Amino acid sequence: MNLHEYQGKELLKSYGVAIQEGILAHTMEEAVAAYNQIQEKTGSNFAVIKAQIHAGGRGKGGGVKVAKNLDGLKEHAGNILGMMLKTPQTPGGMEGPGKLVRKVLIAEDAYVPNFESCKEFYISVLTDRESKRNVIIYSTEGGMDIEKVAEETPHLVHKEFVHPTLGLQGFQARKIAFNLGLSGEAFKQMTKFVTALYKAFVSSDASLFEINPAMKNGFDQIIAVDAKVALDDNALYRHPDLEAMRDEDEEDPTDVEARQYDLNFVNLDGNVGCMVNGAGLAMATMDVIKLSGGEPANFLDVGGTADAKRVENAFRIILKDPKVKAILINIFGGIVRCDRVAQGVIDAYKNIGDIPVPIIVRLQGTNADIAKKMIDESGLKVYSAILLQEAADLVTKVLSE
Repeated sequence: MNLHEYQGKELLKSYGVAIQEGILAHTMEEAVAAYNQIQEKTGSNFAVIKAQIHAGGRGKGGGVKVAKNLDGLKEHAGNILGMMLKTPQTPGGMEGPGKLVRKVLIAEDAYVPNFESCKEFYISVLTDRESKRNVIIYSTEGGMDIEKVAEETPHLVHKEFVHPTLGLQGFQARKIAFNLGLSGEAFKQMTKFVTALYKAFVSSDASLFEINPAMKNGFDQIIAVDAKVALDDNALYRHPDLEAMRDEDEEDPTDVEARQYDLNFVNLDGNVGCMVNGAGLAMATMDVIKLSGGEPANFLDVGGTADAKRVENAFRIILKDPKVKAILINIFGGIVRCDRVAQGVIDAYKNIGDIPVPIIVRLQGTNADIAKKMIDESGLKVYSAILLQEAADLVTKVLSE
């Protein structure tokens, strides 16, 4: 689950990470009130207007602007609120439709007391699957695309791996501050910043914390000017306060609907819909579809307790994709009985009406013979299969017809 910048900063602040303060605004009136409040607090006429969407590169699409006075604030906030913001990370990139900006963050000017005395850094925390450890990636080249920095100047990108039991050690935090070229008070502040950042990452069960830039201001303080935070969906049951931060307006409507039905669903770009029980079997099914000449249109795991109603809901979600030309149902009846799934397929056909694409059903395990008989005698346009290769051949056949 992704968080907005303002939410990520709130989370960081709760763990003692210094941030660029700001106030959220949904309307022009709220934006003006936020600006006046910030001006009164800081004594500066400068403020930053930041579009709040789940995508990086907002500045490249005009979603981040600096206002030098109230008139500038009104101009920029008026342009950003309600715009369809296109960034390299929104659907379709800069050529896509973009995302609607529903709110903005009015942030304090972080570059104080003067711009020349400030220095930007890149710092992120994530899990490295190869080493099976969390890793802190950092660089002196903050404010830039880290991929570009890694490609053109890889010696400027550093990694610090953290032992899963011992956690981040003091010498590691000091090493990071040293490699970033800091000394004196800034060195101490960076050590404190990194330690608090890692604590926030672990404690919130996050999959990514990216601070770009983390900045040394003119007072030698280290603050998070931006915050990209992704949380592990599977751990949200331990963090109801964080789950409450979910912004469904920023998510694919189909994903939102699937979550309401407790379905594990990921939308893809192919032409063969998949309905499978179990993540491993779902991955294998997608491979089979690929090998048979098709392209998976989705990952959909109905779970080990799939009943007729859940199968019907899964059908409705798959059929929302106009690119789907066939549906492959591959169920292993271990916990779930195959005849229940078969009944779900039949009920879905009757309740949804005419399903415009062919359906290939492979059911193996508990009551598989009963399920096959139910499918074969249903009179519906459904192909039944016993072997996985048989199901794959049927996918090839229906796609070529």
